[in-house]
Amino acid sequence: MAWRSHGRTNADLVRNLETSENRIFTSPRVREAMLAVDRGDFTKIDPYQDSPQGIGCRATISAPHMHAAALEALSETIGNAVKSGQECRVLDVGSGSGYLTACLAVMAGPTSKVVGIEHIGQLVNDSLANLKKHHSDMLASGRLQIIEGDGRVGYPQLAPYDAIHVGAASPQMPTDLISQLKIGGRMVVPVGVAEQRFLQVDRINETDIATKTLMDVIYVPLTDKAAQMCR
Repeated sequence: MAWRSHGRTNADLVRNLETSENRIFTSPRVREAMLAVDRGDFTKIDPYQDSPQGIGCRATISAPHMHAAALEALSETIGNAVKSGQECRVLDVGSGSGYLTACLAVMAGPTSKVVGIEHIGQLVNDSLANLKKHHSDMLASGRLQIIEGDGRVGYPQLAPYDAIHVGAASPQMPTDLISQLKIGGRMVVPVGVAEQRFLQVDRINETDIATKTLMDVIYVPLTDKAAQMCR
């Protein structure tokens, strides 16, 4: 099962996610990103266990297999943007610990613009502290930003995006985020309430999208700041 991919070190974890019977990812771009970003910088409790971990403020860092699956789903789109020579733009909604935002920034390369948006100020501060341990260069260059705000409406200031990751379950298809996808761009997002599906959403043209169910999942809800703090 996917949650048996844990390891003793970050390298162990990444190797098991790639080479075990689960084969969570196959892209070399994903491997390089996950090796470059040590999960141990982003959670103090069992960082290499393949399970979600609490990070405070009723938030979690997703299990490594979910992060690997999200990176795998976005790797082709990000790779195409990088190969085109254009500035790759990526949005991470509900950026939490900052871990996946950092992985996305590594994948997207040094000329990219990657934004993590998180509505809990404490988590924003914590994620910046996490990133400064080994990735302060990405913050200093502006290649990676962490913004405090309502991720449900995205971050239109840098739209359109080549890739969007949503780290909490939207009760329905998030139309505001879809509108911020570039034509040819891709989003991965958990959708649903009692039953949730992890969806891949591709923008075909100005009016059409294509959706694909990647797996059934259980995520915390994508909600407002007050509701999260009161749960």
